Formats: sequence, C-alpha cells, structure tokens
Amino acid sequence: MPGDVVPTFSVSELAGAVSLVLDTAFPTEVWVRGEIANLNRARSGHVYFSLIEPNELGRGAAASLSVALLADRKYVVNQILKRAGGSVRMTDGVEVRLRAKVDFYAPNGRLTLLMSLIDPEYTLGKLVADRDRLLAALSAEGLLARQATRPLSPAPLRIGLVTSQGSAAEQDVLHELQRSGFAFEVRTFHAQVQGNGAPETVVRALRAAERHGCELIVLVRGGGARTDLAAFDAELIARTVATLPVPVWTGIGHEIDRSVADEVAQRAFKTPTACAAALVERVDTFLRAVESRWATIAGLAQLRLDDAERELERRRVLVGREGRAALRTADSALEERRRRIGREATLALDTAAGRLSIAAARVDAADPLRALARGFSLTRRVSDGRLVRDPADVAPGDELVTVTAGGELRSTVTPDTVSTDG
Repeated sequence: MPGDVVPTFSVSELAGAVSLVLDTAFPTEVWVRGEIANLNRARSGHVYFSLIEPNELGRGAAASLSVALLADRKYVVNQILKRAGGSVRMTDGVEVRLRAKVDFYAPNGRLTLLMSLIDPEYTLGKLVADRDRLLAALSAEGLLARQATRPLSPAPLRIGLVTSQGSAAEQDVLHELQRSGFAFEVRTFHAQVQGNGAPETVVRALRAAERHGCELIVLVRGGGARTDLAAFDAELIARTVATLPVPVWTGIGHEIDRSVADEVAQRAFKTPTACAAALVERVDTFLRAVESRWATIAGLAQLRLDDAERELERRRVLVGREGRAALRTADSALEERRRRIGREATLALDTAAGRLSIAAARVDAADPLRALARGFSLTRRVSDGRLVRDPADVAPGDELVTVTAGGELRSTVTPDTVSTDG
C-alpha cells in the first residue's frame, strides 16, 4: 500500500468541515451590503431574498447570496425601519446594508445569511449620493433647464397620463380633471412605477405619449417610502424627461424630497392631485383671461358705438340744417328758372304760332280744292292714279276719273277723243 493515503470525506464530514471553517472565519455576525432581488414574503412570516452585487455591465449579478429574515427577527427589523420614518422599504432593487450570521445548512448544502438587523441610513445615504452625482452630471450637460424651454399651450387639453393603470394616482388625476368641467382628453399610458423594471417601462410610456400627440405629459405616482420612489431617481427616466420635445409635469407623491425626475421636469408638484389641480388652474386662468379680454373688447366697442351714435346725431342735425338751407336756395333757383322757362316758352310758342299761321295760309292757298272751286278740275287714270296733264298721258280704253268742285266724273278714252295736236 502506498505510504500516503489521500483522505476521502463523506458528504456529512465535508459539510461539517465547511461549517467549521465558516464558524471559524465568521464567528460573529457580519455587515453585508448589496441590492435586494427576488424578495418573497412567505405565509409563515419569514422573508427570503437574494442579496446581489450587480454586474458592472448592468446585466445579471456579479455575485449573489441567499438571505433569510426569520419571523422572530422581522419584527426587530420593521421597528428599525419605522423609527427611520418609513423612508426605507425592503423591495427589489433597493440597496441595503444588513447584519447577518453566515450559516451553512448541511441537509441542502446551502449557504444562507440569517439577517438580524438593517441600516436604513446607509440606504438613504446611498440614494442621496447617487442622486447628487446624477444631478451634477445633468446640470453640467444643461439638462436640468431643458424642459423649461418647451412651449406649452395656455390651455392644454390633450393630456398623456403616465402612471400605473388602475392606481390611486391615476384615479386622483382623472377625478380632479373631470370635476373641473373642462373638455380634457386624457389617455393613460401604463408604467411600472416601482422595482427593478420601473425605469424602462416609464420611458416606454413617455415615448408612447409623445407619439400620441399629447400637448402635455403628466408623470405621477402615489406616496410611499423613499425607496419606493427610487425609480424616479433613475438616470434613464431623467434623461428621457429632459430631452422630450413635449412638456412634462410631475406629481410624485412625497412631500419633502424631490426626485431627479422632478428636477428635470418643466413643473413638479408634491402629489398627483396637486399636479392635476395646477393643470385645471392653468386652463381656468386662460379662460378667465379670454373672458376678461372679451369683456374689455365689448366695453371698448360699446364706447365706440356710443361715440359714433353721438357723431351721427351731430351730423344728422348739421345735414338737416344745411339740407334745408340748400333746399331753400334750390327752391328759389328753381322758381326763377321756372319763370324764365315760362317766359321763354311763351315767346317760343308765340313765334311758332306765327310761323304756323303763315304756313297754314300758304298751305291753304295751295289747296287744290280752292282751284277746283274756281272751275278747275283734276283728271287721273283709274289704273294707276296718275294725274293726266297731257292727252299723251292716256290711251284709248283708259278709264279716267275727273274731280271737280261738285264731285267726280268717270269716263273712258276713245280713239276719236284722243288728240295730240297743239
């Protein structure tokens, strides 16, 4: 047999050895920091989750440990969080510093941290530090004031509401807008407002609201612990809000601290209801201003009408007075012209009458009847009415009519009656 025998451990022996090494290396509880993931609250009252160190590339975890907060220690942890003002809530994505016993449970070969305490000041300090670093970067890039340059209608009515659909925040905003009586058109774009996936869903909802053609985007979330609102300190949300071409108002429900999303928004309000109320007030102010201007215009118009009526009355009196004078002058001129025309017409008529008398005498002197009365007669051919002036004007057989002062004589030309001798 070989001189050196390689030892072979049974599973329980190796597990015991591992447990002994851990007990030796970590004889007391240790403080560990990391990010909560996959938190599960069991019916037994125990809480289980993973404490991870995120990969620098942002995908997966560089390291992960299982944590168990047993029911008997959960009360202590909750009291610590309550004394911290409820600002920290243990949820996925929250970075924490906790105290735990490193435990190796041989039956399932699993290493677990048995949590006993939590340091809320570490979490809050980390949130503040991360927030301050991000705000400094955004300020250096000029993004904190970018939204202030976005033009906003004096009465925005097409509203994109980005929040968790069906939440109290959504209902608060809708109720406030509906009871105003104004014709708001509100469309809700659902977003997860808490947890690891919140920033991505909020950004998708903001982009959707922009594409929908909203005049104003309202980003709201109800109240909660400071850690519940940590998603709104995310750089992804902040940069999206700052660079959107559409104005963004926020109503994120915490009274004291402002999230980074609040800092980059065009306007920020303490609660969703306050945000909606400010929107109603903006529309109401615009309508009151319009009504006031209409009243001013109506008043000025009435003054102009009154002035015009007075001027019209003045001119009516003036025109009446001057018109009557002009009519009197015209009447005098017309009467003078009437008399002058009468005189000239009488003279013209007398002249015409004299001329007519002379013409009548001439016509009377030339009347054939007078010649007939003196014994003369007129003979015409019956066939054509032509006056017979010479025997050559007739031929045998022509019928003639001779007009005398006493009447007409009819005759027929015979050959022996026609003579052309001189």
